[in-house]
Amino acid sequence: MENSFHSIIEMARANYHKELLQSILTVDKEGFPSNADKHSSLSTRIAQGITDLLKTNIRPKEVGQTSGRKFEIINMQFLQQVFPHIEIFRPGEWCIQRLGNKNRTTISDFEQYAHLADLEELAQNNNVLAAALGNDYMVNPDIVISRSPLEDEDLNAHGTLVDDTFARKTMLRKTNGGSAILHASISSKWTIRSDRSQNSRTEALNLIRNRKGHLPHIIIVTAEPMPSRIASVALGTGDIDCVYHFALNELIQAVEQIGSEDSMEILHIMIDGKRLKDISDLPFDLIV
Repeated sequence: MENSFHSIIEMARANYHKELLQSILTVDKEGFPSNADKHSSLSTRIAQGITDLLKTNIRPKEVGQTSGRKFEIINMQFLQQVFPHIEIFRPGEWCIQRLGNKNRTTISDFEQYAHLADLEELAQNNNVLAAALGNDYMVNPDIVISRSPLEDEDLNAHGTLVDDTFARKTMLRKTNGGSAILHASISSKWTIRSDRSQNSRTEALNLIRNRKGHLPHIIIVTAEPMPSRIASVALGTGDIDCVYHFALNELIQAVEQIGSEDSMEILHIMIDGKRLKDISDLPFDLIV
């Protein structure tokens, strides 16, 4: 049978949605999609429109926390599938991983945030310092992309670029003793509810304030159907690079079918303002 996909990213996006449809993107027996707020008619109708376009099945609704964890994993797998095809445009030893409860890697394992481990150790032994610092500076993103420092032999492959005298502080040289370099922090939000909408912004601000070195990409990926709720984290600049929707094309179609002018206007503001993109855009933006 001939492959109907025109590109690798189209196939990857289809596989991504297939994984969601086989796990957490469900519709219960009452017709409520698992990413909808059943107390909101607009949220339910938009979510139904998206799931109809993605051809979801009817299965029991997942527990909220389980949905969040699985969404993180599926987002990570999508990036792991696509990244090898585009990292040729930015060569390096890349690692994409989820910082879950069983992963011993923490934010302080990366070069820009290595000093936070020292702060945490000092705070554990000093109640006054602990009270002054709090623990907000220790942020562990859902998904991280990092790059390993380069060996001198790789840097000198096309000529003697570095020596033992100069460039002895740069984090790109492995011989300087640095850790992996954090390239991107990705927050996965299956839905965005009013009481949790600012969590990702708080995490982003902590990454901005507490770094030593360049700022990693700071991304939010969401399956939230309500444009107004997406706008609560997407609009404005300075903390989040951009918000990526798991099915932006389908979201636009669903809102158009419903005829909600307010929701359509909000979508246009976010899209035209480069604050909201589709999941298929994410791997390419991360290479920048």
